[in-house]
Amino acid sequence: MSKVRWKAVRPLRYRDYRLLWTGLAVALLGSGLWLVALAWQVIELGGGPVQLSVVTTAYSIGLVVCVLFGGIAADRLSQRSVIIAADTVRGAVLLVVAALALTGWLEIWHLAAGAVLIGAGEAFLIPAYTALVPRLLPQEELLAANGLEGTLRPLAQQATGPALGGLAIAALSPGVAILVAALTYFFSAACVMAMRVRPEPADAPGESEEAAATGARAMLADLREGWSYVRETRWLLASLLFGTVFVLLILGPLEVLLPFAVRDQLGGGPKDFGLVLAAFGIGGAVGALLISSRSLPRRYLTVMTVMWGVGSLPFVLLGFATDLWVMAAGAAVVGATGSAAMVIWGTLLQRRVPDHLRGRIASLDFFVSLLLMPVSMALAGPAGSLFGVTAVFIVAGVGPAIICFVVIWFGRMPSDELANPLDHEAVDQEPLQDQVPTVDQEPVAGTADSVGASKRISSDA
Repeated sequence: MSKVRWKAVRPLRYRDYRLLWTGLAVALLGSGLWLVALAWQVIELGGGPVQLSVVTTAYSIGLVVCVLFGGIAADRLSQRSVIIAADTVRGAVLLVVAALALTGWLEIWHLAAGAVLIGAGEAFLIPAYTALVPRLLPQEELLAANGLEGTLRPLAQQATGPALGGLAIAALSPGVAILVAALTYFFSAACVMAMRVRPEPADAPGESEEAAATGARAMLADLREGWSYVRETRWLLASLLFGTVFVLLILGPLEVLLPFAVRDQLGGGPKDFGLVLAAFGIGGAVGALLISSRSLPRRYLTVMTVMWGVGSLPFVLLGFATDLWVMAAGAAVVGATGSAAMVIWGTLLQRRVPDHLRGRIASLDFFVSLLLMPVSMALAGPAGSLFGVTAVFIVAGVGPAIICFVVIWFGRMPSDELANPLDHEAVDQEPLQDQVPTVDQEPVAGTADSVGASKRISSDA
């Protein structure tokens, strides 16, 4: 097979990663369908911003409560099996919700209960996926792999999925869109089942007894070890704290108030809502593709944080716009900067975090970053009713831009990124594309950077 010259798509040369990526692509389409179908299903049931806040808050509770256990599972169990179980549970839940919707029995509390379980499934899937990718690819391909995911996620979950969902809801019903979303999760599980992933590496010296331990005390020890690493790693701690505030300010308005901004400011419906989300997704795909098609920026921590903070400013337009194209343009810019930052962030988790901690750090990332997610969801509807949608979007856009510079200073990011350079070109060599991993093969991925003995104590989202 001829060599793949474009850096951004090189990870697709590896069979197991192709299967994982394909399953993720289809599942993200389903998540996009679910996102639009959920909003309009609540509206069809006579609900408003407060009711949608209740349902989205239920999702975030399921995610936050279970994500730490998801990280422990990713470090202790087969990551492939965890992903299969999570996708199967999500698919089964949406089958039940779709059946209730299509038979006319669905109520708001059914959506809330289903959302809790969907969030729990995500909580186990995300750390397992983050920890699995470095086992499938060489270290030099990880930036490109995160770029592929960063391109795929907005295109599928925030662009194509919502656009198809808007069309399906307009032509048929939200229940049909939910049914299709359920089938996408089952397809994803089937793709992961077809992988021939290499055996997990043996425990590091001195870790076998701890790894073999089970029960509540062992889980607490696992959590303490992960949290200690975060506390001692200044850039990681600063980024996680920033992520907490960022989620509080951004997520609730985006998930809860945007459908009503589209309806009230534009006089639009599900098609227009889907198009705004599509613009957000397309912008995200472009941002991820651009950042992953070249080497990691030398000032990777500063660039990442500024893209998240200053890149949120166009969010203000969503509260003022009376034209669809203006709202879509603002969403596209926010999507582009946020997705590009996420590509860098995912690469840092896989490059600078020790192998045996990666699942727990990924789960702590989501736990700390999303700690205020339920609060954001719960406050967005009442805040929009009390202060107006425009005022909420102004705060959501300006707040992160101001805070990001404090985060850069607190995390000592300029000195840390220069002391720990990650910028090097990938080795241009031809892999055995469809080679089946065997027990005797060494893992492809390299270990995380280290200073001194086993890991670097350095100054994440």
